[in-house]
Amino acid sequence: MGVRTLPGNPEITVKLRKNPRARRLTLRISRVDGAVTLTMPRGVSEREALAFAAEKQDWLLGHLAKQELHRPVGPGDRLSVAGVTMDLAEGSGRRLGVRGTVIDLPQPAEKGRIQLQAWLKEQARAELIRASDRYADQLGLRYSRLTLRDTRSRWGSCSSAGALMYSWRLILAPKPVLDYVAAHEVAHLAEMNHSPAFWRVVQTLYGPHKDARDWLRREGPGLHRYRFDA
Repeated sequence: MGVRTLPGNPEITVKLRKNPRARRLTLRISRVDGAVTLTMPRGVSEREALAFAAEKQDWLLGHLAKQELHRPVGPGDRLSVAGVTMDLAEGSGRRLGVRGTVIDLPQPAEKGRIQLQAWLKEQARAELIRASDRYADQLGLRYSRLTLRDTRSRWGSCSSAGALMYSWRLILAPKPVLDYVAAHEVAHLAEMNHSPAFWRVVQTLYGPHKDARDWLRREGPGLHRYRFDA
């Protein structure tokens, strides 16, 4: 029947399939490529089916994230930080050091990962404050606070009180993608919905955003594949 998109941040691409023998609506996530298929029995409209899928959005995002390979980072790995490729190396000091595009990790490995995660969060906070302030200034509005989390179900959110929340792993995405998420959430200061008016605000703040949204759908789950804990 085609492909539809569940709105959100991130969005989820859903393949619709009619099956007259099906007795109920079902959602399936492919173990091969992570494709989401929504099977519709006879007599169920596309609108009803998409409403069902929207109710299961958190469940879908959780399972999509779990499909990624989780492994601890360490010397020899490469990370993209705000769009810059950084090489991880074994350091000789007790603290993490940055030399151009090389990050020296202290030993033991567990200590290095913890310090690396703390440093990445610092970079994420700086970049997200920069982007959020810029877009809020464009709107002439202010957000109440900005927090970082390691969320799997969404890249960001904006509360009715104007509090912004972002996933710190956005620092591992290209800078235009991080900027898009900031524009998306700041736009909610003006429009607390995903109406056409909301998307016009996003367009005004950020400009064409299809490439950034497509990158998040395609590559976003991969930002969760690295482990930084002890």
